[in-house]
Amino acid sequence: MKLTHGGDWAGYIEEYGKEPLDYSSNVSPLGIPEGVKRAAAEAMERADRYPDPLCRQLKAALSRTWGVPADRILCGNGASDLILRVARGLAPKRALVTAPTFSEYEEALAKAGCACDHFPLKEEDDFRVTEEILGWIGPELDLLILCEPNNPTGRTTDPALLRRILARCGETGVLLMVDECFMEFLTDRERHTLVGELAAHPELLILRAFTKSFAMAGLRLGYLLCGSAETAAAIEAAGQPWAVSVPAQEAGIAALKEAGFLEEMRALTARERTRMMARMEALGLRVIPGEADYLLFDSGDPELGDALREKGILIRDCSNYIGLRAGWYRAAVKREEQNDAFLQALTEVINNG
Repeated sequence: MKLTHGGDWAGYIEEYGKEPLDYSSNVSPLGIPEGVKRAAAEAMERADRYPDPLCRQLKAALSRTWGVPADRILCGNGASDLILRVARGLAPKRALVTAPTFSEYEEALAKAGCACDHFPLKEEDDFRVTEEILGWIGPELDLLILCEPNNPTGRTTDPALLRRILARCGETGVLLMVDECFMEFLTDRERHTLVGELAAHPELLILRAFTKSFAMAGLRLGYLLCGSAETAAAIEAAGQPWAVSVPAQEAGIAALKEAGFLEEMRALTARERTRMMARMEALGLRVIPGEADYLLFDSGDPELGDALREKGILIRDCSNYIGLRAGWYRAAVKREEQNDAFLQALTEVINNG
């Protein structure tokens, strides 16, 4: 069975009987911080009772971190849970997403009966959002979703243009949800994040998660920062009552104290991303200059993923993204020794192909 997303390590183990080197999913190359592991483990002593459905302590910690009132914060079972809640709770009729981008947006909107338009990101622009998108935003639209940096391209929108988009949404009554789940990988994230705009823009929603930057994919914890308490309430009402487990809530509180961990993670990712891109381009690959912990590249070879899989390495086949063709792949950025193994296998496949 071929899954929609990357990270199917279980399917690989079932087929080959061993662990793969998984470059198809993008989480922090440093793994989960030790303090976060301890918090989650200690929370198991209290896992015999239901978790707080309102996530009060976690929301309070997020409120202190971001300066957003607790009644404008929602916590969920990963970002995907919150995307689905937005679609169900706000019930938009027409939305705009970029192409390519994370498929969960359109899938969640379709389940809620919402039609989607696709703003095409062009290869000749390195898949960046251009000011042409401003002409696509009008009162006939209910919701615009942008991923910053975008998945799978790793590209960000120019900060000035992003704020023009926000202003245009405000003028036309369009809700803007910005997915900042990979924002912590940016070295200049302060220029790109729209968290500081929330107080002045009730139409703004910002999606974040602990999944990527803290490698908490298995714990499932995301959160939504809302420009309006009323909007937050409508979205929260569309979800299950105990969406976030006791260990996940405690892990989130602990993770918010790990500023030093994030600095180390950013430095490692930036260094290795630059090194990987140079090596991959030397092999003749077309590599998009990503800004997160992954690289999108065109190999021209629809069989490359299968060949690497036989060598024990998983990469993300991007042919099922709208706007990408067969031969496009996404590879994570990991530690130096892991990246060396990936690059060696990639070199062998290309040179022997």
